[in-house]
Amino acid sequence: MTKRSQYSGVAKVLHWGFVIFFVYGVLKAVEDVEQLQDISYLRFEVLFASAFLGLLILRFFYMKSTQKTSLPDSTSKLQKYAAKMVHYGMYGTLGSIAITGLIIGGLVKFQLQDDSLVEIFIVFHEFGISVMYWLIFIHISAAIYHRLLKDGVWSSMVPFWKEK
Repeated sequence: MTKRSQYSGVAKVLHWGFVIFFVYGVLKAVEDVEQLQDISYLRFEVLFASAFLGLLILRFFYMKSTQKTSLPDSTSKLQKYAAKMVHYGMYGTLGSIAITGLIIGGLVKFQLQDDSLVEIFIVFHEFGISVMYWLIFIHISAAIYHRLLKDGVWSSMVPFWKEK
């Protein structure tokens, strides 16, 4: 078995911080676009989405420039490609969720919304959230798979149920 990468403390904080950030965003989600008519609520949503997007971009460049995969060298090319596509898909989808949310907020703020334009962006926003749930499911399933393999991938990022 070859030596694998251990993610840095910063990488782990960014990973688990995003888990918390995303869960919070889902739990406090806007129920109805009319809620955005309240300017203080709209400001909070714009601030949240902007911070989310900024941190996502920071995390992407940090991970891309400083961290290496923890997949063993023996991992198949197909599995390495799938892992990369799921990770890029998660970044792209999280970014699209934040961007479409900001667009919806902007349309409401500047009263540029007509029902069909807002509805189009709501559909994209909700589609991104649905895709994100599937990507999270695939990501967690793959992590559990690696935990069962005991190949070190799980322990490189997860702070509990460490492999021996």
